[in-house]
Amino acid sequence: MSTAIVWFRRDLRIADNPALDAALRAHDRVLPVYIEAPDEEAPWAPGAASRWWLHHSLKALSVDLGKRGAALHVARGPTLETLRTLIARSGAVAVHWNRLYEPAVIARDAHIKASLREDGIDARSHKANVLFEPWEIETGQQQPYRVFTPFWRNARARLEPLPPLDAPKRIAPALVDGALTIDELALLPTIRWDSGIDAHWTPGEAGAAERLGTFIDGVVDDYRAERDRPDRVGTSLISPHLHFGEISPRQIAWQLAGNQRGSLSEGAEFYLRELGWREFSQHLLFHFPQMPERNLNARFDGFRWKPRNARLLRAWQSGQTGVPMVDAGMRELWHTGTMHNRVRMLVASFLTKNLRQHWVHGARWFWDTLVDADLANNSQGWQWTAGCGVDASPYFRIFNPVTQGEKFDPDGVYVKRWVPELADAPNSIVHKPWTDPDFLARSGYMAPIVDLTRSRDVALEAWQALARAPA
Repeated sequence: MSTAIVWFRRDLRIADNPALDAALRAHDRVLPVYIEAPDEEAPWAPGAASRWWLHHSLKALSVDLGKRGAALHVARGPTLETLRTLIARSGAVAVHWNRLYEPAVIARDAHIKASLREDGIDARSHKANVLFEPWEIETGQQQPYRVFTPFWRNARARLEPLPPLDAPKRIAPALVDGALTIDELALLPTIRWDSGIDAHWTPGEAGAAERLGTFIDGVVDDYRAERDRPDRVGTSLISPHLHFGEISPRQIAWQLAGNQRGSLSEGAEFYLRELGWREFSQHLLFHFPQMPERNLNARFDGFRWKPRNARLLRAWQSGQTGVPMVDAGMRELWHTGTMHNRVRMLVASFLTKNLRQHWVHGARWFWDTLVDADLANNSQGWQWTAGCGVDASPYFRIFNPVTQGEKFDPDGVYVKRWVPELADAPNSIVHKPWTDPDFLARSGYMAPIVDLTRSRDVALEAWQALARAPA
């Protein structure tokens, strides 16, 4: 009777789990393990909102494993030492896990694999959380891509939706005593600010499947037209489930294709392209591990950011800038742990261009407050908006939160939901209440902390100075 450990990380699902499937095929018993070791992911250990999600996702996984006869063994790191202890106590001869691609995690996992193999353990990692490994898509010169469009053209031509692995009906367990409870990991906040997040989300594999089903049944065909409207439900809301591996990209691609080979609908194809951006972000992070903290476009190392301004950052973080679309987005983020993607671009543009605060300050705040905080997506998204990435929006593209609001939230539904001070604002001024001083005074809403026109001009002047500087 041989035993294998399956080391769960951000692959918190039973179905389409290659590590679990491989262990079950090769061994008689399986010990499912989760090891809490945030120090090993420094300096990008999970933020507070991510820890909230992780707590509930682990609870859901534990229930799902229990229905199949197994129990999730919860432990606290260091990981290699913990795995060696569990190997000794369970008699395991193999350890399986699914790959992740953050720089610190890659280094840690490589060390663990080498060390376990030196111990005589069959240590294996598997592809589970991407459509393509970051090294599988490369240019004709065998270099990493730096531009999304040719990257996705190459990847899309090679992508053929394949049926996901079925969930096992039964897992013969290997039981080891001494496990912690999930509550003992203390992942939830001690000051319970999470009621809004709790009401908005259902972490776990079942919640992920329900979200995807709702999207495909009722939204995906209109996705291309509706995805930029924060006043409507026009997106999948699947990103946190995807980040924590409660659903796999392969499962999504298969369902988008209608469980069969053939062409996708226009909406499904456009949504698949958005998954392509996630793949591209993983590709960039793998090949350019400095991306979370350094400009990928080195010219921006000489850009004149303003000194860190605690007052401006606090106003931005708390949704107290006096700019309705920005404040609505930041309040939505705090309340629900997420923000509509169009609005993410607006608030990032406002911080980096109107306030000229360094994009890293925004990336750090998103990291702590987003339930779908993903190091690759977060870093690439901020560099894209700030204009300093390898395939970025030009720095001189500065989103105007007034005209963007009028275009994508024309009736002020989104703003009025999250900025109740403006609930009675006429649609004509809801995105620019400062143009009616009497209303602004009555509403209790604040005046803008920065002049949008002047700050845009100053930002452009800073960009032009950078453009004139010697390369």
